[in-house]
Amino acid sequence: MKENWHNKIGNPAQLGGIETSVLDNGLGRGTRIAWINTGTGLRYKVVLDRAMDIVDAFYNQHSLAWLSHSGITPPRPFSDQGIDWLRTFGGGLLTTCGLSNVGGPNQDEYGERGLHGKISNVPAEIISIIQPDPQRGQMEMSITGRILETTVFGPTLELHRTISGRLGEPFIQIRDEVTNRGNTTVPHMLLYHLNFGYPLVDEGAKITWQGEWKAREGDDTKIFLEGSDYRTCPAPLDDHAGTGEEAAFIQPEADEQGIARCGIENSRLGIALEVSFNKNQLPWLTNWQHWGKGEYVTGLEPGTNPPIGQKNARAQNQLIMLEPGESRKYDLKFEVSEN
Repeated sequence: MKENWHNKIGNPAQLGGIETSVLDNGLGRGTRIAWINTGTGLRYKVVLDRAMDIVDAFYNQHSLAWLSHSGITPPRPFSDQGIDWLRTFGGGLLTTCGLSNVGGPNQDEYGERGLHGKISNVPAEIISIIQPDPQRGQMEMSITGRILETTVFGPTLELHRTISGRLGEPFIQIRDEVTNRGNTTVPHMLLYHLNFGYPLVDEGAKITWQGEWKAREGDDTKIFLEGSDYRTCPAPLDDHAGTGEEAAFIQPEADEQGIARCGIENSRLGIALEVSFNKNQLPWLTNWQHWGKGEYVTGLEPGTNPPIGQKNARAQNQLIMLEPGESRKYDLKFEVSEN
């Protein structure tokens, strides 16, 4: 850390660290959470009972994430029919979608699936919490959990998630591993639903990504038109009331190391939030834009697939199939900068 803290602190929590608790009021009553403070102005809330997703996130006084009207709610494991997923969708910096379906409700000869899958409605079993200890030279901190999407006689997918950081540095590192713990081959889809809101997202803020793209709405798009300024956040739009929204499916560009980047730049606030991910792991990016009044949000969503649903992914030969014992690893990083 830049500050000369030597011989001036006794408790590392004075600089930052991880604090767990249980919400005791409102819709989220009884839900386990963890507040993580990096000691840099970047602090965020991990919802342990919702697949260790991240809801609130702040940099200094500025909120980075969009929150739905409900915010945090307890997990509802059987919100997996049709669009019931929306009833428990708190928004937030990260909502995990999958592990076997990403996209709208769909049905085929292999089964019926609800919007965006089941995993975000599953509590984590916390395996470890490692606190920073500056006086011992340990600036790293992490929280690790295990989340199961399972049924007897059916698919069993395990998400092993570690969220980590370093005291004095404004970043969040997520390392996920998805493993087929069952004895049959199973389909796998994963999407990181990253939701950015005011004041990071505001009129004139820039949505940053590069790559070939197509509008989800095809010729009916009003936003994602060649030559239009679809990377600049507009004022709230009347025609985005209710279900008004649009999206683009992107094949993101990557650097020589295979790392793709996207994010939000707000020159008025003087901050930018960059998200980096491995394109070999997550070859797709979706930019969701929903500029409704009181529901003003844009999403950047790295994924194994665009959110087209398991049925369509299978038909297009784009569906990942995991053999018994097979694993896939995913790395995602958020970083705040002031230039």
